[in-house]
Amino acid sequence: MREPEGEQKSVGIWIRVSTEDQVRGESPEHHEKRARAYAEARGWDVARVYRLEAVSGKAVKAHPEAQRMLQDMKTGVITGLVFSKLARLARNTRELLEFAEEFRAGGADLISLQEAIDTSSPAGRLFFTMIAAMAQWEREEIAERVAASVPIRAKLGKPLGGAAPYGYRWRDRKLVPHPDEAPVRRLVHELFAEHKRKKAVARILTERGYRARTGAPFSDTTIGRLLIDPTAKGLHRANYTRTNGSGKSWTLKPEEEWVYTPVEAIVSEELWDRCAQIVEEQLAGRKPVAKPATYLFAGVTFCRCGTKMYVRSNSPKYVCEACRNKIPMTDLEAVYREQLRNFLVSPAEIEAHNSAVAEAINEKQSLIESTEREREKILKEEDVLFGLYQEGALSKDGFARRHKPLGDRLAQIDDELPRLQAELDVLRISSKYREEALGEARDLATRWGSLPHDEKRQIIEAITDRIVIGDGEIEISLMQLSEPQITRQKATQGHGFIAATSWTRAGYLTW
Repeated sequence: MREPEGEQKSVGIWIRVSTEDQVRGESPEHHEKRARAYAEARGWDVARVYRLEAVSGKAVKAHPEAQRMLQDMKTGVITGLVFSKLARLARNTRELLEFAEEFRAGGADLISLQEAIDTSSPAGRLFFTMIAAMAQWEREEIAERVAASVPIRAKLGKPLGGAAPYGYRWRDRKLVPHPDEAPVRRLVHELFAEHKRKKAVARILTERGYRARTGAPFSDTTIGRLLIDPTAKGLHRANYTRTNGSGKSWTLKPEEEWVYTPVEAIVSEELWDRCAQIVEEQLAGRKPVAKPATYLFAGVTFCRCGTKMYVRSNSPKYVCEACRNKIPMTDLEAVYREQLRNFLVSPAEIEAHNSAVAEAINEKQSLIESTEREREKILKEEDVLFGLYQEGALSKDGFARRHKPLGDRLAQIDDELPRLQAELDVLRISSKYREEALGEARDLATRWGSLPHDEKRQIIEAITDRIVIGDGEIEISLMQLSEPQITRQKATQGHGFIAATSWTRAGYLTW
């Protein structure tokens, strides 16, 4: 749900301040001002403010404001959520993981000012990667505990929580033939032994009015699964698969981990074996489907005439079908690798920039600290004035005259502090992600030769806007890793030798 370039980002501000926080002086207004100042600095529009005042962080996801926020994210009302620190979003680790996974799935961003996390920056999405890894680890921990009990339950013949195979049903914790489905399953084997085609079996069953358990017509895939399931011949197989990733796919476990439990058979062993042998022979006779080759620069390489260039199966070159312009694959990759080297400014420039940023951060931090000290001083002076007024040493007019300038300055400071903190947040987050982005880009050029083909392809898709092959020159447009700026390189090609020269858009690495 990330906005196209040029569109203004709409964000929400999350404010959760517990009673204990308020006692420590962390007002909801301060958190909101800081978040608004950060959004303004990034040029974002604040579309929503979500307030959970005096609410504990132990469990907030069920709170109406949290549900409203998630609904706004899913419908695109907001595409980012700004909050002062992760503990303000949720102190419950599981809920934090759930929030992060929902935002990642929705293509929305999380911005935590205290921890300098801003997933709207490409390098900042590392946070989502770490969160996903933590969530996966937690799921695997639970899955391992469940999996440890599966073989034992299977050997005891106890239900494992799944539906009974078609043709059977659970009765008194045991699998027994289903009075309506068992005859249909027997018919599946009989028809396949006769016709030897799964699609033919599915068609005949449909024509005769039989339906799968869901009420849908039988498919050849369902027929194939029923034919190789040994439950029908009296041997129920369990603990033989494990789910992958999200649980939508699965793989077979090693055969020594499979558990078989005797059940009442629906078909004879001889008929089942005959059908299984036919299936096996058909699978062995299939020719493997050839996977089409994916060339490194396919889809991003264009001829000077505007036509996309492709690699023919019998040629090692990218060719324009319109004007016959061409370039060898090896030459294009060599130019691209050189472009990665020139993608960065010099180490001296990087060091100078980093020093300037560090100095700016220190100056901003010092200003915040001095402003906070001034605030504490004013609060103490107010306490002294109030004490004198209570003791009768100051008249009402005298107290008001002395208190007014202190109150005015305190109000100024309470407006200024969130703005200063937001400016510091911008500096810290920008500096952090720029350094990571430059490090990744520098590493790419060094490791390019050792990267596998698929990883090279992923990098090209991620950072390459367009490659134009001209008359003896190449123009490569790369999207800067930290901001959507573009740098271009032209290269000339001669007799097997490529000399590359490059230039960059002025100031493309500035923040």
